Amino acid sequence: MGLEWEQLVIDAADPVALGRWWREALDWIVVNDSPEEYEIRAEPDRLPGLLFGPAPEGKTIKNRLHLDFRPDDRDAEVERFLALGARRADVGQRGDEPWVVLADPEGNEFCVLGERRGHRPAGDL
Repeated sequence: MGLEWEQLVIDAADPVALGRWWREALDWIVVNDSPEEYEIRAEPDRLPGLLFGPAPEGKTIKNRLHLDFRPDDRDAEVERFLALGARRADVGQRGDEPWVVLADPEGNEFCVLGERRGHRPAGDL
């Protein structure tokens, strides 16, 4: 039996607005701009995508599932996300973690990770 991961569905009060925010934040493209199913992907045929769908209830607790991003420069990426409208989020972290927790405009948490431990950037060989 074959199985392919198609997308991650994110509930949103305003799927189009949140989908547009993530499209800009990730520099992805829109593959479906319906108000009921706004989907973005890195490339038209590249999976998985992020699909934003309507949810009548608002977010009330910490996400049980979240996205992690590992940029080349964590601090620069955090500042870029903040400039786009993300905000810092407190989910009980101690403060000395190598990642930063942020929230998108609807409060969905995501992490911007630091350099992978034991990883040496290309060129540092």
